[in-house]
Amino acid sequence: MKQRTGSCPACGAPVVFKLSTALVTICESCHSVVARGDKRLEDHGRVADLMETDSPVSVGMNGSFEKKSFQVVGRVQYQHPAGGVWDEYYLKFPGDKVRWLAVAQGKLYLTTEKRPSQQTPLPGIDSLEVGEQIQLPDGKNLVITETGTATARSAEGEIPWVFRPDVEHRFADLNGEDRAFASIEESGTESGPRFFLGREVTVDELKLAGNDQTSSIPLSFNTPALQINCPQCAGPLNLHAPDKTLRVCCPNCYSLLDCNQGRLEFLQTLTFNESLQILIPLGTEGTLDGVKYTVIGFMSRYVVEEGKHYPWAEYLLYNAQSGFRWLICNQRHWSVAESITMGATRSKNQVTYQGTVYRLFDRGKACVRTVVGEFYWKVNAGDYAHTEDYISPPFMLSFENSTTADGKEMVVSLSKYLDVDTIEAAFGLKDLPRPWGIGPIQPQEPLPKGFWWILVSTFVLLNLLSEFFSSGADSIKSGNYSGHLIMATLLLIAWPLGVLFKRNSVEMNRWKNSDYSPYQQAE
Repeated sequence: MKQRTGSCPACGAPVVFKLSTALVTICESCHSVVARGDKRLEDHGRVADLMETDSPVSVGMNGSFEKKSFQVVGRVQYQHPAGGVWDEYYLKFPGDKVRWLAVAQGKLYLTTEKRPSQQTPLPGIDSLEVGEQIQLPDGKNLVITETGTATARSAEGEIPWVFRPDVEHRFADLNGEDRAFASIEESGTESGPRFFLGREVTVDELKLAGNDQTSSIPLSFNTPALQINCPQCAGPLNLHAPDKTLRVCCPNCYSLLDCNQGRLEFLQTLTFNESLQILIPLGTEGTLDGVKYTVIGFMSRYVVEEGKHYPWAEYLLYNAQSGFRWLICNQRHWSVAESITMGATRSKNQVTYQGTVYRLFDRGKACVRTVVGEFYWKVNAGDYAHTEDYISPPFMLSFENSTTADGKEMVVSLSKYLDVDTIEAAFGLKDLPRPWGIGPIQPQEPLPKGFWWILVSTFVLLNLLSEFFSSGADSIKSGNYSGHLIMATLLLIAWPLGVLFKRNSVEMNRWKNSDYSPYQQAE
C-alpha cells in the first residue's frame, strides 16, 4: 500500500499515514491530532499524555487471529464515567480491514463494525435498559450490561475515525453466551449510532509479538506497589495496584482519598465502627486456586429488611495477572467471587448459566457502610446497588444494578463457597470464627459411601418380603418370624430414610430466610 506523508501543521515534523482508512494520526513529535482534510492536513489539537495501564497490547505489535495476521496501528484511551480508563486498539488486517480490540479490567474484547440494515435498525441508547435482552439478526441474544458516557481522553498512532480530544462518546455494552460481546456507540463526530460485534478473547488467541521497534515490549505489565503518606495524617499508605486505584481509605485515620492520576485528594473522613472486625489484615497474601493474591481493600455492606440490618464483609483481592477477586464473609460463611461476562439466560425466578440452573434466593438493596484500603472504582460510604442472588450450591450468581449521573451498569459475579479451614490455610490464619446455621451456598455433606447401593438393596428386599408374606407361608406367619422380619426390615430402611430426612432439613434451613423458598411456595 502506498503511504501518504506530510508535515504536521502544528510543529512541521513529518507524519505518515500507513493505513488507507486512517482519518487521523497522532504526531509523534508534538502529540497533535493530524487529520486528513480535503486539500491539506489539519490540526485538531493536542492530546493528553497517555495514562500507564497494565495492557498487554502496544501500538506496533504484530499478531494473528483465526489464521489472519494483523498489526496494531493505533490506540484511543477513554475516560470511563466511573473514573477509570480503558484502551481501545485498532488492528490492521489484510486488505486494510480494521478490527477493534478493547482492553478493560483485565479482559480483551475483539469486535468488527456491523452496518445496521433497514430491516434491523439500531435502537437508540436512550431506549435501552440495563438487564434488557436484545435479539440480534443472527439469532444471538445479548443482555445490556452497561450504558454511559465516556470521554475520548488521549490517543497514539493512526485512528480510522475523526478523533477529537475531550469529545464525549455515549455507549451501551452487551454480553451473551459463549463470550459474545457487542457495543453500540454514539459520539458528537458521528451522524448516527455505530454497532460493533465480536467476543471476548485471550492474549494467547491473538498470538501477540513485538516488531523490530517493539520487540522488548512484554505481553503483560506488573506495576510495582507504591508506598506514600496520607495527606491528612501523614501515616503510611501502601498502594498495591497504583495504576488501577481510584479511591483509597487510609487505615490510620479513615480519610477517604481520591486518586487522580497519582495525586491524592482528601474527600471526607469516614466513620469506622470498631465492632467491625477485619479478620484478614490489609496487605496479607494468600493463595487460592493456585493464584497468589494480596488483600488490598475491606468493605462493609448491609441490607435492611423489615427494619433490621443484615451486614456482611467483603475483602478485595488483587493479582497483577488475574485481576481482582472478592472474598466475602457473611455470618461467618466464606465465598470467593469474580466478575464474569454475562452469559446467563434469565427467567422469572431462575437463571441458567453454563448448563446449571440457579434459583432466586434474595433481592435487596445493598448499601456501603464503610471502606478501608484501595479500590478500583470511586467508592463512597452510602453507595448502593440493587441486587439479585441466585443459588446452586456451592455457587451463587449475583446481579448488581447501579445508577450514577453518567450511566447505568449491571455487574454479574460468580461466587464459590469456601470452608473456614480453606481460608485459614490460604492466608496463614488461625482461629477464625466458625459459622453458625446453614449458609445460602454451603454445600451438602456428601452421601455416605455405598448409600445408593444400600437404598436400592433395601427396596429390593422389601419387595421380596412382600411377595414372601403374600405367598401364604402359614408356618412363618404363625410364629415369631414375622415380627422379627418386620423389625429387621424397619431397621434396614431407617438409616437411608434418616439420611434423606437430614438432607431435606438442611435444604429447608437454607431457604428459611428466603422470600423465594420452594418449600414455602409448595405449601
